Amino acid sequence: MVRITEDLVRRRAEHNNCEIFSLEEISLHQQEIEKLEYLDKWCRDLKILYLQNNLIPKIENVGKLKKLEYLNVALNNIERIENLEGCEVLNKLDLTANFIGELSSIEALKYNIHLKELFLVGNPCTEFEGYRQFVVATLHQLKCLDSKEIERSERIQALQNYPEVKQKIREQEQAYLLKRAREKEEAQRRMQERKDKKQKQMESKLGFDSPDSLQNKENHQAEGDREQQTWRTVEDNEEDRRFWEEPTPYTPESRLETHRYIEEKRRAKDNTKESKKRERPLQTLVTAEGKVLNVNVPKLRFSLKDDEENNQIILDLAVYRHLDTSLLDVDIQPTYIRVLVKGKPFQLVLPEEVKPDSSSAKRSQTTGHLVVSMPKAKEIILAKQKVSTSIKHSDGNTLQKNARSIQVEKLEVDPSKYSFPDVTKIIQEKERTGQGPIRLQSEKITETKKSYVDFENNEDVPPLI
Repeated sequence: MVRITEDLVRRRAEHNNCEIFSLEEISLHQQEIEKLEYLDKWCRDLKILYLQNNLIPKIENVGKLKKLEYLNVALNNIERIENLEGCEVLNKLDLTANFIGELSSIEALKYNIHLKELFLVGNPCTEFEGYRQFVVATLHQLKCLDSKEIERSERIQALQNYPEVKQKIREQEQAYLLKRAREKEEAQRRMQERKDKKQKQMESKLGFDSPDSLQNKENHQAEGDREQQTWRTVEDNEEDRRFWEEPTPYTPESRLETHRYIEEKRRAKDNTKESKKRERPLQTLVTAEGKVLNVNVPKLRFSLKDDEENNQIILDLAVYRHLDTSLLDVDIQPTYIRVLVKGKPFQLVLPEEVKPDSSSAKRSQTTGHLVVSMPKAKEIILAKQKVSTSIKHSDGNTLQKNARSIQVEKLEVDPSKYSFPDVTKIIQEKERTGQGPIRLQSEKITETKKSYVDFENNEDVPPLI
């Protein structure tokens, strides 16, 4: 039995960032759900709920959805309308192609005062005489029934004939309920017959493996297996033909039985595939002698490059661009590399020994290829590179030294080669205020100003500019 799980609801709530407490709309159609539950606890704010094309036999656990406006439970196994009184703002209800034969159960919708549209097409109750008149007269709030608008004159006429129509509906309901009781008994009988038949088949298979048959199988193993496989295939085809050609009434039981049969066939097919996969011999990656083989089961293009400059080996594996990285498993060993692409091994023996711990693997952002960089275990010192670097360093040092020497030559001036006027001796020595650097003192400045009166112009001294 398929149930509504929290994981299923979260996966269907991708448009709401997988949050279910604030979910307002969810679609759970075609999930083979057999019971309606938990939604009234997890998704209290639901406004739109799609549950069409499932195997739900009963409307339940939605009464607490106070904000629910639209409920679609078409193509299910529902036989009566119930448990919707708590959906206070429900305005659209789709019950198309169910098994509702108890038409009087629509009286439960009287409490849904905002209900405007109702769909009952494809239900047994629609074949009752007076079906539309009964629904129109029972649900005064309806505006549209089975995609057809309800006119005012139609409602008045339905109310006038309501007692007679209601009596006819009751009689037809009783006849339908008796018919449904017989159908349920017939469905139980057919189910029991199917179980007994399966039991006999199991016993016959066990008898096939008797001691005598085991001895025969030892002598004719291959031929016996082929005959048994052919016999099983013919028997399955005959059973399948009988199941689909046998006439059965369209009931909730037959629909559920069909679903069970299809699911059983699907499981048997999957089990056969799994057994074939197990029987298939595993790909040999390492021989019994310990020799590693080159294997390319996923049939991918690749290139192996020897990067001498960086002393490493680079593998470029052309994996599919849109392949999820979680489906790749990289295993680097000193002498070989193994990559599992969706479980299929790609193995390559390396030309030199590498360092697995220092290796790195990444996906190309443009092509999506898997690029694996593997440093070599044997380090090679390139003399040219080191000489060139030393030359560069020495050249840099000489340049720095030359620059410094040039700077020194520019800054240092030989007094013997160049003659410049001594500006500091413009003022006579006696007028200096003290030894060392000139210090400004208010009293001595006044004295200096006074000495300017006796200043004599010396023509040998160039003028100050």
